[in-house]
Amino acid sequence: MQIAIDIRIIGRKQTGSEVVFLNLVKKFSLLDRENEYLLLTDRNPEKDADLQESIKALQLASNFKVVHLCENGTNKFLWNAWVLPKYLRDSPVDILQVQYITPFFVPKKIKIVTIVHDVSFKVYPELIGRTDLFFLNALMPLTLRRADKVVGVSRFTTQEIVKYYHTDPRKLEWIHNAVGDNFQAPISEAELVAVRQKYNLPPKFILYIGTLQPRKNLPALIEAYVKIPIGKREGLKLVLAGGKGHNFDREIESYIRDYTLQEHVLLPGYIDEKDKPALFSLAHVFCFPSLYEGFGIPILEAMTLGIPTLASGIPPHREVAGEAISFFDTNNSVDFAGKLAAVVADESLRSRLKESEMAQARKFSWSETAQKVLEIYGNMKDGAN
Repeated sequence: MQIAIDIRIIGRKQTGSEVVFLNLVKKFSLLDRENEYLLLTDRNPEKDADLQESIKALQLASNFKVVHLCENGTNKFLWNAWVLPKYLRDSPVDILQVQYITPFFVPKKIKIVTIVHDVSFKVYPELIGRTDLFFLNALMPLTLRRADKVVGVSRFTTQEIVKYYHTDPRKLEWIHNAVGDNFQAPISEAELVAVRQKYNLPPKFILYIGTLQPRKNLPALIEAYVKIPIGKREGLKLVLAGGKGHNFDREIESYIRDYTLQEHVLLPGYIDEKDKPALFSLAHVFCFPSLYEGFGIPILEAMTLGIPTLASGIPPHREVAGEAISFFDTNNSVDFAGKLAAVVADESLRSRLKESEMAQARKFSWSETAQKVLEIYGNMKDGAN
């Protein structure tokens, strides 16, 4: 089979969704030497250092080829309405793999698989940027009708797709994300020192990593941090790691200013993928307070390294973590603050969390996930549902 994968997300520094495609393609390259893969992008790797570095890290086998359809990028509407459809009409493939939106006017003989990370735009539309909200609301119904397979990154996500779009469950599959190979490698003391210096990290801190969008609920984390008793908070900073990007939650800056936390809450910006394991290892606690997720890769990353973790008790987080981490009620600020203080200071709890987290994390594997996606492709070729 000839399989085309839209890899525009790679090299974009867009956290979770980029991690998914990076690791799937990397594992496909190890597991599948029979099918031919075309990795489609809208930038010329020779002119884009970030893309070039990401592609190099994939260590692609000889049956993989990177094809740039544009030189310096294009907007997502033009890509889906013209650039990608034109290429596929001229050079048809057996299967096309995308995320979220399927391209327009693609011949029906080309089977399309789309990965959906979450449907937060349906649940919390007020927390999504206007342009993104319009684009997703207009095109997701068309996508779900055109796609031959819709793959959610959790059981929860597939249930949400059925709930909000009434998609035929027979069209749906689910996979689980995992952590990159860099989280399995030993971390040297020199790496820890280098990452602490690179991002100007304090000696002791609570870590959040991800986008800084409103649905991530970071003002609530700042408020919970403030409510930790002074004795337990002495010398403890809060690090909110991630690029501001579009749809940045301006309330984060307001809370920092209103609580006079400029010296206590740090925003180091985007964290390079290679630096993440060291960053997590330096953290005293990891907290992921999001109101809505499809999966929650950072939780799994923290668990893999045994970092005491507190997260919002939403269904996908419980699907990922089981009972291995501490959860708080997003509707109860007192519960949040109390649980955060406990994970910070209760050494017995911290020890139990570390042990249970590492055991739970071992249940997730990119190799197994990639193999499941390859089976989906194979079933589509054979005409199975």
